Amino acid sequence: MTFTLSIADCGYQFVPGGPMRMALESVGTLADWPAFAASWNDLAVDPYLAEGRRFRRRRFAVFAGNSGGAIARQAHQPHVQAREYNQLFGGIERWFEPISPEIGSGPTLQTILRFCCRTFGALVPVVSEWRIEAHQFRIEARGDVPGQPTPEGVHRDGVDFVLVMLVNRENIVSGVTTVYDLGGAALGDFTLTNPFDATLIDDARVAHGVTAVTPLDHSRAGYRDVLVVTFRCKVSNSGYTDEKRR
Repeated sequence: MTFTLSIADCGYQFVPGGPMRMALESVGTLADWPAFAASWNDLAVDPYLAEGRRFRRRRFAVFAGNSGGAIARQAHQPHVQAREYNQLFGGIERWFEPISPEIGSGPTLQTILRFCCRTFGALVPVVSEWRIEAHQFRIEARGDVPGQPTPEGVHRDGVDFVLVMLVNRENIVSGVTTVYDLGGAALGDFTLTNPFDATLIDDARVAHGVTAVTPLDHSRAGYRDVLVVTFRCKVSNSGYTDEKRR
């Protein structure tokens, strides 16, 4: 199963959970999915958000991938974005707690990364290597503070491709994703509602943003758990591209 035609045509593709799970299982196993999903219960608070607005928990890891689908975890390092792409935190070395070794090397995450290598690689066959960043995010929704999945607003991530996949959502409403062309016109919107619901994004061609989430039942907290994986391509020995490959 491939989604490359839609991504090439529109710059993004929303994939419901059923087809997405089938696509993943065509390249590997999801044998540790229960432990993978449960690992979102052990994320660390994002210390870079202001006091009183720490509605985001996360973990982070960097991998290298190649056109053959080989995946290798890299030494732990900071997450850095240019100010062009992140007005809140651009230009800052942000150190987050690492994704645990068992989750990082487990079959579910490895299958997701191999799927992305195959899918995004089909769009740019010249790519020999990928820099891959994996982010576990939990956005918490409390009665006093709505959770902001994209506190930086409508944005691009400054990479080549992005996968956003829902792992779980509990006691929340909203969280609508809208994709925009580079002129600011909305191209479409959807809500990640069920596990494995996903969107694949050509980050050089479109921007995206997600509305705040609030509790359905205000007497208890809710949350939105997603995995975000970004791919940045290396097309020569000179290093990773700073701009879209042409």
